[in-house]
Amino acid sequence: MARYTGADCKLCRREGGKLFLKGDRCYTDKCAYERRDYAPGDAGKKRPKESEYRIQLREKQKTKRIYGLLEKQFRGYYELANRQQGVTGDNLLRILETRLDNVVYRLGFAKSRDEARQQVRHGHIHVNGRRVDIPSFRVKDGDLIAVAPKARDMLVIKTALISHEKNEMPNWLEVDIDKLQGSVLSLPNRDQIDMDIREQLIVELYSK
Repeated sequence: MARYTGADCKLCRREGGKLFLKGDRCYTDKCAYERRDYAPGDAGKKRPKESEYRIQLREKQKTKRIYGLLEKQFRGYYELANRQQGVTGDNLLRILETRLDNVVYRLGFAKSRDEARQQVRHGHIHVNGRRVDIPSFRVKDGDLIAVAPKARDMLVIKTALISHEKNEMPNWLEVDIDKLQGSVLSLPNRDQIDMDIREQLIVELYSK
């Protein structure tokens, strides 16, 4: 499966804001964006003119990078969202949020979406009692997501839970820390997705 293999911190600098791709590191003074809050290769250069197209493109790129997707898959999600009933932008964010790797991250079992994706691929996550190793698997209302028995003592999961204590759990999810499992209470509405994303700009870009 194709995926981005470059430096995550460069993505934050390119998008002009923290995307929180490195877990705890993003909250420390080691964060590259804190030290160099300009795009890679732009030191001392004037910022380019913000055209309508550039603003829309940057919003799309930022959203792709937050969820760790490449263009082909992201475009496919947009087309799926556009075919569904309702507001296309809201549908798109709902699809992205209900990916299994994102849900694992939201439940606090991983420090980042990249880490969550790796846990899923390695078979450390069960959905409704069955192992699922596809990060793009979409959860449904009522699904039960749990850490596999063989992975319950993994240090990486325990430290992730400690890190996530300072983060608020989305109200469309519920987690039981003692049992290392969580459930999907409902599919998220737009007001339940606390992401700084202007999804309408993405819709306008793809609609051209």
